[in-house]
Amino acid sequence: MLFQKDKLKLKIIYVVITLAIGCIIPETVYSQTADSSSENSLDLPPEVINNSPVLQKWIKEVPNVLEDINHDPSFRTRVGIGYAEFPSTEHDGGLTISVDDIFIGRTGLTISGDYETSFGERDAGGVNLQYYLLPLGYYINVAPVVGYRAISTNNYSEDGVNIGGKIIFPLSRSGAADLSVSHTFISPGDDDEVGITNVSFGYAITKQIRLATEIEKQNSRVKKDSQFSLMLEWMP
Repeated sequence: MLFQKDKLKLKIIYVVITLAIGCIIPETVYSQTADSSSENSLDLPPEVINNSPVLQKWIKEVPNVLEDINHDPSFRTRVGIGYAEFPSTEHDGGLTISVDDIFIGRTGLTISGDYETSFGERDAGGVNLQYYLLPLGYYINVAPVVGYRAISTNNYSEDGVNIGGKIIFPLSRSGAADLSVSHTFISPGDDDEVGITNVSFGYAITKQIRLATEIEKQNSRVKKDSQFSLMLEWMP
């Protein structure tokens, strides 16, 4: 049984790391140099246009603002690593890694994964799918959540289907700041059901780097557990 749980933890770590590597692979960046003779209809210096992706986009084609609101997310994919503390387990410290909201095409479907460990008393990890129901450009969105999660403490262990919901408040369309709240249940309806409430907040310090905090509560019939995390996040 212990060997099977160790294998399960390794699989979760492998999935999370695979998701992170997938985000790190750089996308092909299209660089457009404006032709002042044929495209510079704005009567601006070429260097101004070349340094402005927005102007380049508008010169090439006037964007469909409504389509951008529906499909251009106001929050971004994040890859994070940081410090986790477990107040309910004698304030043990540990490691947390996460990948949030990898978008599946231009849809509201995303995939996320995370893993936390205190290197002894506490381990938790899982992979979830979220489907955002509102247009992605809104400053609020809600999503049902379904996935798999496993947790292990010095008092109990549980793994199974993870079902719940999430609400996110993107405070900036550039991903500079957002607040999210989620509540899910592992093995809902079972005697060993575990409820998990998660609140997270992130704030960018550069265009691609953010600081994020996360508070999580685990409620089971055996014990209530808590976790606090401080992470450095990268936005691809």
